[in-house]
Amino acid sequence: MKVRRFFLRLLPRLGIFVLSVLLLSVLTFYISRLAPGDPLVSYYGDRVEKMSPAEREWAEDKLGLNDPLPTQYARWFSRALHGDFGISYKYKMDVLEVIRTRLPYTFRLGGLGFVLLFVLALLLGALCAWKEDRPLDRILCKLGTVTSCIPEFWLSLMLILLFSVTLRWLPSSGAYSVGGDGGFADRAVHLILPVTVVVLGHLWYLEEQLILADTGADVAMRLVEELRADYVLLARSEGMGRAHIVLLQCLRNVLPSYLSLMAISVPHVMGGTYIVEAVFSYPGLGTLSYESARYKDYNLLMVLCLLSGAAVIACSLLAQAMNARLDPRLRPAEREVTSK
Repeated sequence: MKVRRFFLRLLPRLGIFVLSVLLLSVLTFYISRLAPGDPLVSYYGDRVEKMSPAEREWAEDKLGLNDPLPTQYARWFSRALHGDFGISYKYKMDVLEVIRTRLPYTFRLGGLGFVLLFVLALLLGALCAWKEDRPLDRILCKLGTVTSCIPEFWLSLMLILLFSVTLRWLPSSGAYSVGGDGGFADRAVHLILPVTVVVLGHLWYLEEQLILADTGADVAMRLVEELRADYVLLARSEGMGRAHIVLLQCLRNVLPSYLSLMAISVPHVMGGTYIVEAVFSYPGLGTLSYESARYKDYNLLMVLCLLSGAAVIACSLLAQAMNARLDPRLRPAEREVTSK
């Protein structure tokens, strides 16, 4: 019975996921082809300028660009159902193979940034709640407000100017040194500035969401509300220190809700990672997405948009499921719908 209920709850979300990805594929396909630019330049390079009208028509027929857009989409969709997403115009190889070579870099940068965000926002939120309304709390809040308003691309450029151009302490681009072996130390040094931007771009937002009470949110409690709960007064009366209460009791109670908040933040971290990769020329999916859009590499752009969109949709649905699981107010309604 429990397994049956699980699948009954899963089917609507799975249907929403499939329909959302299908709609995203249609929008991406049409918008990419209506944007200005010449996809033949991506495939043939400078030779396009020397092509005669007959040669250009032959080249467009070869890539299937002369057919009406609905016909092109139907052909792409039919092949995609069989796992054939075409070749990259720019790299002259299967798009899945191109993405496979770049995916580890994005996982390395985005994954490290996400883990640091998770830990630092939790610790920073606990510190601000512990020092509530004290000078340290006010300074951190002011600093966080200023930092959260700085665009990631501008912060990236400022860090490059300071640490790469002026001080020459850290590399300004790439995943490893030119001509180097790409060892652990070399790759770690190249990650310092990109990871710093990814973390600073989202740290204060998550910290504020953790410590501030937001009655409109589905997340049940924040640290500040927990500190005003009756069990905290009881613990203080028994002689427990404020740090002990915050770290071992309040933080533990907020952690489940914080997990759902982190699930919601995955798309934001991913978007920030893409921007940072483009600025630092880091060879991940962000840089690849920029290149595919710039060079009108349709097949590669389609898969990258679908992959990113699917991740965003899946994380949103996961956050909804976690909130429904954690929020007691949503459980009776869910049981009622299931019984029907």
